[in-house]
Amino acid sequence: MNAKAKSFSLLDRQVLQRTLIDAVVKLNPLHLIKNPVMFVVEVGCILTTLLIIQALSGHGDERTSFIVAISLWLWFTLLFANFAEAMAEGRGKAQARSLKGSRRDVTAKLLYEPDRNAIFDLVAGSQLKKGDLVLVNAGDTIPGDGEVTVGVASVDESAITGESAPVIRESGGDRSAVTGGTRVLSDWLIVRITANPGETFLDKMIAMVEGAKRQKTPNEIALDILLAGLTLIFLLATVTLVPFSLYSVRATGQGAPISMTVIVALLICLIPTTIGGLLSAIGIAGMDRMIQANVIALSGKAVEAAGDVDVLLLDKTGTITLGNREATEFIPIGGITAVQLADAAQLSSLADETPEGRSIVVLAKKAYGIRERDIKTLGVRFIPFTAKSRMSGVNLDGREIRKGAADAVEVYVKAKGGGFPEEANAIVNGIAVQGGTPLVVVEGSQVLGAIRLSDVVKGGIRERFSELRQMGIQTVMITGDNPLTAAAVAAEAGVDDFLAQATPEAKLNLIRAYQAQGHLVAMTGDGTNDAPALAQADVAVAMNTG
Repeated sequence: MNAKAKSFSLLDRQVLQRTLIDAVVKLNPLHLIKNPVMFVVEVGCILTTLLIIQALSGHGDERTSFIVAISLWLWFTLLFANFAEAMAEGRGKAQARSLKGSRRDVTAKLLYEPDRNAIFDLVAGSQLKKGDLVLVNAGDTIPGDGEVTVGVASVDESAITGESAPVIRESGGDRSAVTGGTRVLSDWLIVRITANPGETFLDKMIAMVEGAKRQKTPNEIALDILLAGLTLIFLLATVTLVPFSLYSVRATGQGAPISMTVIVALLICLIPTTIGGLLSAIGIAGMDRMIQANVIALSGKAVEAAGDVDVLLLDKTGTITLGNREATEFIPIGGITAVQLADAAQLSSLADETPEGRSIVVLAKKAYGIRERDIKTLGVRFIPFTAKSRMSGVNLDGREIRKGAADAVEVYVKAKGGGFPEEANAIVNGIAVQGGTPLVVVEGSQVLGAIRLSDVVKGGIRERFSELRQMGIQTVMITGDNPLTAAAVAAEAGVDDFLAQATPEAKLNLIRAYQAQGHLVAMTGDGTNDAPALAQADVAVAMNTG
């Protein structure tokens, strides 16, 4: 499954064929009555067509060639407007078919109690209802949107978010939401389904692409009213020309009354046919562009408000930074050399396919010239990472090398009869204070040192913020990091301001402070702790599951 909407060319043969058919179908007056401007154009088309027939019989009010020319232009105007709208809708429907084709119905393990060892039934994922419990093991695809009730696991959400780094999902807190179509990489989860069939994230995307739930913006509604009003005014104005024309002819005794063909042509020239004909197509095309970026607009008002935003609050992790931590430094302890630490760290990471694991292998190679070893010829046994152990490693020639979170490694070392040095604690704490993530490497019961993992600022993000600044939009980074780390990341990224050690209350107060100064505030958020701030912001940009 891939939730990324595919883009279709305007010259796609299938889209073009269907568009031409839809453009003709849209000539149905019951459809055009929704657009007063184009409905008047259609009435004019029919009327001039009848006038052509009358002219061919020798009783025309104008030359036949003139009436034919007017009628052809009117039909072209009407069909072009219908074609533009049908093309926009056709692209959306083609994207929806692509999404439907990429969505597969997975088999779910339906539980009747939140117990991994309980008996389960195999059912189609499409049959799951809100409140159902399902068991998802490593390698399984999560069958529907839900909340984790039991377990902790590493989940690949790249199909939804586009981020390659797996994320940890666990019961309780901000990391419990899962999306249908994502895949569990390690361990297992028991998930309570939170969406009925047809209400999942992917279903909403398909519905939005098809245009079934497109909401008109307030300005669009106002423009519709204005166009209808102008059409009515010009209709009355042109209709009154007929009695004036008849009176003038009778009063002067010369000339001829204005013809119906000219009246129709004048009316169509006066009413705003271009805006009226393309307004719907513009709205659908805008929604099409948003869907291609995996954005679902839940409010037409929000779309317009986004154009007036002058303050943008952004989470640091995953928005400003890659969210994929990379190894940047090996820090040995207790007489161990950096080369020895790098060698052990690389060995423990050769089978680690996470971005962190790959970056450790690359750093050891670049910094110390340690080449990758062929894991097939080493005869090693790799210990995979699990969300429960929070460690991975390798057993090689009697050596047991592990790397992982400091507290998990400390438990492991003590279980081996060793101790966790104060020097290691100091290094771990120092890395954490500076905003990095420490991984501790051990061999047996001996602590070799630590690896500094740093979250890397996204390439080109500084230029993007510069463009926003030129547009008059102030950017504010929000992070839970300490002020020193936050200041360093903010300077590197090029944001205008930052809020460090942010709490839900602090975010809410910051938004209110900006609004009190007359600013229009947008905020991005991905957790339940962001809910109050998202509700307070003028425009809320919520990630589906973070």
